[in-house]
Order: sequence, then structure tokens, then C-alpha cells
Amino acid sequence: MWRDPWWYNNRIFEQIDKEFSDAEDMLNRMFRTVRESSADIPETFPYYYGYQITMGPDGKPRIREFGNARPGSKGLMQQSNVRQPLIDTNFDAKENALTITAEMPGITKQDVKVGVEEGLVTIHAEKGDKKYHADLPVDGELNADTAKATYTNGILELKIKIREPPKQKAKEIKVE
Repeated sequence: MWRDPWWYNNRIFEQIDKEFSDAEDMLNRMFRTVRESSADIPETFPYYYGYQITMGPDGKPRIREFGNARPGSKGLMQQSNVRQPLIDTNFDAKENALTITAEMPGITKQDVKVGVEEGLVTIHAEKGDKKYHADLPVDGELNADTAKATYTNGILELKIKIREPPKQKAKEIKVE
């Protein structure tokens, strides 16, 4: 008995179409579950989150997170109304100075507050719905008296000299 070859091919396409339809239904259920479980997150945009990897003055890599959204305990993103700016640090060994550069668009220099304490630099800025905050741990003792900060076109640049530890004089020990 003769069989139509198109009948067999049409059957294959029907199966493929059914598989795609099942996959689409599964994705719709997943998205609906995510929407329902994240109803308490405010709908402000954009969401951004990332990592910055730089080399420290000691040659070890430093990893920092930035953005206004953080991974939550359930794997979903949790948004914060305070953004962590993208920050870059550079240590100049010749000048023994640390330069910190932070991107914080949409504010003025009057909105920026910078704090320097032992082992920590705090950057905070707030204007309207733009809020930025970052705490940067720093190796070494900072000389806050030498700190200079400038803010131009959304970029904060902070230069701080690092105090050199007092040099230990060799002490001679008498052998008995």
C-alpha cells in the first residue's frame, strides 16, 4: 500500500509544535510565579548589578559589588533605593597616595559627603530620588588632612595620602 510522504512529515511538525507549546506554557508559569513572589519590590527602573575586579597595591585582586539591586536569599533580585556607585581605586607608589574615582551622575558637589576614618572611606550623596552610598575598606592608615576631593560631570575624584608607618630602628640586644 502506498503512503503519502507528507503525512509523515506533517506529523513530525505537529509533535515539534506541541513541544514548543509545552515549553511556552512552562515559561509562562515560571514568570507568573516570579511576578507574584516579587510583588513587594518597587517597580523603579533601571535595575543594575555587577562586579568590579581590580588589583590592589599589594598585587592581590579586589572584588566589589555595585548597583541598586542585590541577589536575595531566594535567588530573586532585591532592589534598594540607594545605589552603590561604580568605583575605581588607584595607588600611586611614588606619591604614596590613593586615588578613588566614583561615578555618581545626577547630583551636584554640594550633595556629596566624604568621610575618612581609620581604614575606611565613606562616600554618600543624595539629591531627590538619586541616592548613592559606598563604604570602601582601605589597607593602611590614611592622612585625612591631605585629602582633596573634586566633583565634575558626575565623577568624584578623591586623593588621599597614606601615612607611612614609623620606621623601626634596629635595637641592639645584649647577649648574656
